[in-house]
Amino acid sequence: MLGRRTLIDRLPWYRIEEQRIELPDGRVIDGFPRMDLRDYAIVVALTPAREVLTHRMYKHGVGRVTLDLVAGLVEDGEEPLLAAQRELREETGYESGDWSALGSYVVNSNYGCGRMHAFVARDARWVTQPDSGDLEEMELVLRPFAVAVEDLRAGRFELLSAAAALALALVHLTASE
Repeated sequence: MLGRRTLIDRLPWYRIEEQRIELPDGRVIDGFPRMDLRDYAIVVALTPAREVLTHRMYKHGVGRVTLDLVAGLVEDGEEPLLAAQRELREETGYESGDWSALGSYVVNSNYGCGRMHAFVARDARWVTQPDSGDLEEMELVLRPFAVAVEDLRAGRFELLSAAAALALALVHLTASE
């Protein structure tokens, strides 16, 4: 990067910049947009009965109620796994002692846009009342894993992060059985 100019700064949520960059072939691009978003963790949590903890909730980006998974921002200095465990407890009241990482992925390779850290949590058990503190209203819905996969195929998980995490969990769980 040869230079940058901040256009919008709404940290800790996001920052939009215009950058002057040099590509590997030597071309210089002025005004290349970059959006910095915070990293987040997303969890495919399964109960001992192999039910997925999902949320039915309004998401303003899609303008309607949709299915989603447990997810939330990784706080500064926090390990993604700890963020995933915290979010599971805050949003659902569940905990798990059996966690597997599904990978860490840049959300948009051209513009930055944060990194998704995906996890599967097996044998999730309810331990307390949820206390997310989120502005969003969430309805916790336990769905059999096979039904959640059908929901994925039918497009009822409209958010790419939830669809990707569920598909990654399907691959992971199929390979480990």
